[in-house]
Amino acid sequence: MARSVLLTGAGGRVGQAILRDLGDAHDWRLLDREPLPRGKLPDGIDNSDVYVTDVTDKQAVKNAAEGCEVIIHLAGDPRPNAPWESVLRNNIDGTQTVLDAAVEVGVDKVAFASSNHTVGFYEDERKPDIYRDHDDYRLDGTELPRPSNLYGVSKVAGETLGRYYHDEHGLSVVCVRIGNLTESHPPRNYERGQAMWLSYTDCAHLFDCCVTADYGFEIVYGISDNNRKYYDIEPTRDILGYDPQDNSAEYHLDGTPKDESTDVETE
Repeated sequence: MARSVLLTGAGGRVGQAILRDLGDAHDWRLLDREPLPRGKLPDGIDNSDVYVTDVTDKQAVKNAAEGCEVIIHLAGDPRPNAPWESVLRNNIDGTQTVLDAAVEVGVDKVAFASSNHTVGFYEDERKPDIYRDHDDYRLDGTELPRPSNLYGVSKVAGETLGRYYHDEHGLSVVCVRIGNLTESHPPRNYERGQAMWLSYTDCAHLFDCCVTADYGFEIVYGISDNNRKYYDIEPTRDILGYDPQDNSAEYHLDGTPKDESTDVETE
């Protein structure tokens, strides 16, 4: 069933992965701080559906969200080394602006793009074994945050804001701790990235589940069904109905497919 969905940060990698596969699945409104070229717009979307604004502009975000049932909130500074001034404004203030707008205009649910960087320091005492399929250690979203940088700190703050807006205002919020998103193949020669690989196809399916599922407040992990993984995606399956199709084990460490008959687009 098609829903009316506001997608913030629509021009970024996650937004484009979602729109590539789900462009005709929902009624989209797109928000980005930069104009979106025609190539980044799904068929049927024109400039009247695009809001070019800063995510901290409260009135503009409210205008974009008016009449929407769901918000997928991706906008923010994605750099792991982003300075505090930027993550404070773009990631923390921006997320609060989006959640506040959702409550004010009557949005039903918000899917918040969180990050693996919220728990990055859990890896320190266990790597490299944690990246390999013989290690059965798993993070499932119930553990305390251990952010590995200020970007991770900002995403922890976003999750906490989501918890508050759920408890205080009854807003349904799911926080998706996204792994390593790459198109066509897992990250090359990077064990950590392959253990947390999220394919474009699985990313789109995951956020479609966020749009259609029922939930209160949840924190889940967003990766493909990789053999080697230290994020538990069983809660993601149970809560959202997520059914990932891709697996980094189907590729060599250099990113080439183990089934050489498979054509893989190179970047």
